[in-house]
Amino acid sequence: MSSTTATAPAAPAPRVDGLAFAPPNLALTTFGLALASFMQLLDTTIANVSLPAISGDLGGSANQATWVITSFAVSTAIALPLTGWLARRFGERKLFMFSTLAFVVASFLCGLAHSMGFLVAARALQGFVAGPMYPVTQALLLSIYPPAKRGQAIALLAMVTVVAPIAGPILGGWITDNYSWEWIFFINIPLGIFASLVVGAQLKGRPEKLEKPKMDYVGLTTLVLGVGALQIMLDLGNDEDWFHSPLIVALAIVAVISLAVFIIWELTDKDPIVDLRLFRHRNFAAGTAAMVMAYSAFFAVGLLVPLWLQRTLGYTALWAGYASAPFGLLPLILAPLIGKYAHKFDLRMLATFAFIVMAATSFMRSHFNLDVDFEHVAYVQLLQGLGAAFFFMPILQMLLSDLEPHEISAGSGLMTFVRTLGGSFAASLTTYAWSQRTAVHHAQLTEHIGATDPAMLETVARHGGGDLQRGAFVLDQMISRQALQIGFNEIFHLLGIIFLCVIVFVWMAKPPFNAKPGAPPGGGH
Repeated sequence: MSSTTATAPAAPAPRVDGLAFAPPNLALTTFGLALASFMQLLDTTIANVSLPAISGDLGGSANQATWVITSFAVSTAIALPLTGWLARRFGERKLFMFSTLAFVVASFLCGLAHSMGFLVAARALQGFVAGPMYPVTQALLLSIYPPAKRGQAIALLAMVTVVAPIAGPILGGWITDNYSWEWIFFINIPLGIFASLVVGAQLKGRPEKLEKPKMDYVGLTTLVLGVGALQIMLDLGNDEDWFHSPLIVALAIVAVISLAVFIIWELTDKDPIVDLRLFRHRNFAAGTAAMVMAYSAFFAVGLLVPLWLQRTLGYTALWAGYASAPFGLLPLILAPLIGKYAHKFDLRMLATFAFIVMAATSFMRSHFNLDVDFEHVAYVQLLQGLGAAFFFMPILQMLLSDLEPHEISAGSGLMTFVRTLGGSFAASLTTYAWSQRTAVHHAQLTEHIGATDPAMLETVARHGGGDLQRGAFVLDQMISRQALQIGFNEIFHLLGIIFLCVIVFVWMAKPPFNAKPGAPPGGGH
């Protein structure tokens, strides 16, 4: 099995398992690992605002262009839970280098794409090799830091997790407007090569125990079928009108049967490709439940706010990005402080504070109206960033606290996998709920409008400058905006309640949340 280790930057202390390693330059190694994760997470959102330009250049429809996003998400979701098996087979250092360099190659192919089909295929490859990058980065970071400073490593990774997806649309929009969409992929080439070479050189000689686990073909096949069908169903559900579509019904059947077989097989197989038995650890189970539930709500916020700014308030994609951007400011500033001093507090208290703040900002948005200004939107985003700053690091440290050293890569990959699926569910459900509630409120707002009411006809004529048809269109647009706003407010009221409910899972975890006595520091506690 892969055995991660950790030491201080000075001479390595003896390890109980005989494995000791410190990179020549801890800061440079940390930077290389963080840069790779930033690049990978950036690419989850950087193409979102560039889809119109991509479809225009490559001659694809808007629906075809969305597969640029979907193919990446599906492939990443499939690859994530395989991280533990791959780390056992090839070692964490080699897996990191291969994944990062393969990501560079896939990015280069994306930039060279001459057709929509080629781009979608290249994005699928990019997503698959990106899957192990975040979990193995987390395992490597934990292995090179001593227990007393491990919180700082997790806080750094948490900051990257928050900031990179926010920066993606802003950077993607700027690059597309000022250069061309190909460069949103080409910028990965120098970053990935640098990160891979630096980390490979710094961690050369790092001891790892490798295995040759058998290939679990049943587990792999059911995983690919189940996760692939589920992810495609979630991405296409809204466009296909959900279960009114034979395609969605077929995908749902494939997903349910495949995932049911997958879970049963993995729990009973002697050498599963995905170790679901990790949920036997109390803190891992409770922390993962809290992470998935909170991240789903967090993801819904990040999705709905820019959409609302554009659809309801008429912002451009770039200005919607600017209004959302303050969210990343406080995590960027506070991450080093939280990492340094968090161990002095009960991590459950820090996480509780985070979710209270995020609930409060959701309730604030539930009172927004059509006259809300840019400054107020940005202020609430900034305040939510305070909650996000205290969210990821405590939860990550809690859920990793009772895993064995050799389980870190597998546990991180499994957690990231279910977290990613949670985000996909949140994206589909919230956008569907918003459209449904908008339709309901539109009907309610128009049911008392009478076509023969003289006062109403006068109002319609006034809005249309004397033209009844134009006035009716303008009035309908006004009602639609009000209906969108009411639906938005309702969803954020529900999201506020969800953030408060997460606190229950946080307090199911039990301290200590640091390294076990006598355990190798590579355990990620």
